[in-house]
Parts: sequence; structure tokens; C-alpha cells
Amino acid sequence: MTYFLETDRLVLRAFTTADTDHLLALDGDPEVMRFINGGRPTSREAMETRVLPRLMHDYPCWNTRGYWAAQERTTGTFLGWFHFRPLDEHSSAVVELGYRLNRAAWGHGYATEGSQALIHKGFTDLEVERVTANTMAVNTRSRRVMEKSGLSFVRTFTGDWPEAIEGSEHGEVEYALTRTQWEQR
Repeated sequence: MTYFLETDRLVLRAFTTADTDHLLALDGDPEVMRFINGGRPTSREAMETRVLPRLMHDYPCWNTRGYWAAQERTTGTFLGWFHFRPLDEHSSAVVELGYRLNRAAWGHGYATEGSQALIHKGFTDLEVERVTANTMAVNTRSRRVMEKSGLSFVRTFTGDWPEAIEGSEHGEVEYALTRTQWEQR
């Protein structure tokens, strides 16, 4: 199998339909989904008709995916996923970074390791000029990953979400890193 990216402990690879059950388990954990939708699981129908097609989408500016299944390198254990996707399908100038990992993978540095590797690949191989990421303001763990990955706080904003979830009254935060900032580190 060809991997998109390898680190000391991770491999990031393209999703396939064989990942459906792993994704259902991931999205079925209320703690994993807490800051996404308040903890509701994703149904199999939604996974097959909406989520998997999005995860398996190729971006024309790269001729490859923007979402990657994350596996532990030595065991092959499914840990979750990362996204590093262009905001404009036809330009790699600005990409959004994100991650969703199984609770068992939390606290081991996988999110930071994968994020740093994607940022490096973006600035060295993919013609990225700016990396952006966002989360709920109250999601301190995700914010810490963004900071440890080199991104800096840009702003707090309020999204127009169809349903409020606990903590959404505090808004969302955006973090970013430009190529110039990354090169100066």
C-alpha cells in the first residue's frame, strides 16, 4: 500500500470503503464528537453517502486526497484521521488542517506529530502558502495541538451553526501559519 506520509509513529494513507467500520466507531464515541456535534454518532447511511465520499474526494490542484486515515506505524492500528485540504479546490495556496483521533490515541502526541508532518509537507512539497485550523474556543486540547504544531491564534468568531452545542456560546477560534513564518522558525 502506498502511503501519503510517514512519520516515526504514523502512516497517513488514502481512505477506502473498508474503513467504514473504523469510522463508525470513531464517530460513535460521544467524547470524540463532543466538539463536532455535541456527541451524536454518525449513522451508517450518513457515513456511506456523505462522509466517505468527502473523505475519498481528490482535489484537482493536487490530484490527490485531502483527508487521510491515520494508522500506528508498527501495528497498523487505526487511530483516526487528519485532513489537510485546500480551501479552494483549484489552488493549494491556503489549506485547512484538522484531525479526529480515537480516544485511546489522545495524549500520546499523535495529533501534533501528524500535524507537524503535514505542515512540513505542505510547505516543502505542495506549494502551500498558508495553513489554517479552527475549533471551538473551549476545545483546549485541540487548541494546544495547533499551538504545538506552530500555528498562532488569529481570531475568535461565531459560526452560524444549525444547532448550538455545549460551549458554542464561547465561539470558535482560528489559528494559522504562513510559509514565511514557518521558514523563519
